[in-house]
Amino acid sequence: MSVAINTEIKPFTAQAYHKGNFVEVTEAHLKDKWSVVFFYPADFTFVCPTELGDLADHYAELQRMGVEVFSVSTDTHFTHKAWHDSSDTIGKIQYYMVGDQTGTITNNFGVMREGQGLADRATFIIDPQGVIQAIEVTAEGIGRDASDLVRKIKAAQYVAAHPGEVCPAKWQEGDATLAPSLDLVGKI
Repeated sequence: MSVAINTEIKPFTAQAYHKGNFVEVTEAHLKDKWSVVFFYPADFTFVCPTELGDLADHYAELQRMGVEVFSVSTDTHFTHKAWHDSSDTIGKIQYYMVGDQTGTITNNFGVMREGQGLADRATFIIDPQGVIQAIEVTAEGIGRDASDLVRKIKAAQYVAAHPGEVCPAKWQEGDATLAPSLDLVGKI
């Protein structure tokens, strides 16, 4: 993987299927708000629709949090539309379905499967400055959980809004945070 936490996203231009239309998407769409880039291997497969459907079920909450979602595969935006029109699970998606048939975005994020032309299952949380704050990559057969993604975004937003505080393991909104200091060393 060629990208890392605290690095800025690279430029790209792609076509997406979004709310019944084909639209152009660039890296600028991922700035000035929190964003999730959600890579998956391919349309019309098995684990992918379960993940995308789960993410669609959490989309309204993410929108309330000021987060936009961009799902990305190396399929075309035309294929995304066909899948959206033919699947009840995918049909409920309201976020951007980005076509990356050139592999530019997938390669920019370092999640292209060598020799396959497919993206890994990878999730990136990006802050309003276009800087990567969290990365999750799973193996082919391991689906992701959108509720944990929401929790991680809330933690990232909290830390960004409260310098000097950090969120411990299993942190949920409203839980206590930590203020790292010499006094805490060896006491946790």
